[in-house]
Amino acid sequence: MSLAGELSAVYQNFQKNAPPKIVESIVGINADFKASFHPGVKVGDTLPEFHLSDAVGKEVNSADLLARGPLLITFYRGEWCPFCNLALGAMQKHNDDFQAKGVTLVAISPELPNQSLSTTEKHALKFPVLSDVGNKFARQLGIVFSQPDSLRPVFQAFGHDLKARNGDDSFEVPVPATLLVDQKGVVRNTFIETDYSKRLEPSTALEWIDALKG
Repeated sequence: MSLAGELSAVYQNFQKNAPPKIVESIVGINADFKASFHPGVKVGDTLPEFHLSDAVGKEVNSADLLARGPLLITFYRGEWCPFCNLALGAMQKHNDDFQAKGVTLVAISPELPNQSLSTTEKHALKFPVLSDVGNKFARQLGIVFSQPDSLRPVFQAFGHDLKARNGDDSFEVPVPATLLVDQKGVVRNTFIETDYSKRLEPSTALEWIDALKG
């Protein structure tokens, strides 16, 4: 099954089994956000430099990563998000393909390093998982969703404590996004989707990379 098929199955299950009021609330809030959202980062932009901690607290910077070759950067909301976990797992399945083409895959979320370590271990990820605490880097790219307070009871009902996971009470998450950045630091392709149940297919990322190399 494609990643899109897996994501769709999870979303349909959520719609079928979650309380109708919660489904209606989430759908309405996301529709409002989609109508007003305009991403900052665009193809042709130079990627802002970043210095972020990895899952064991070691600082990783974009300059060192770009010295090795192009970057495929994927932003995810957190380990609490089943759609994010499916997407990370799908990327991991193709990580050897990315590496064979000289591309480094990097995942970024606002979760603290200890949460990133949990994600790395649970899903056997073999690529860097970085912590963008406070969504500072995501904010530079214009891909931050300031979730309304009306969603807080929903998160509490599902047992998702973002304050503990992210180290702040901003209740902000990155918009799911994947960027291909060439070795010069120029953004060559973007997938930015306000619908949290949709993600870039790894096969499409490979097509991007092949075009970059062509």
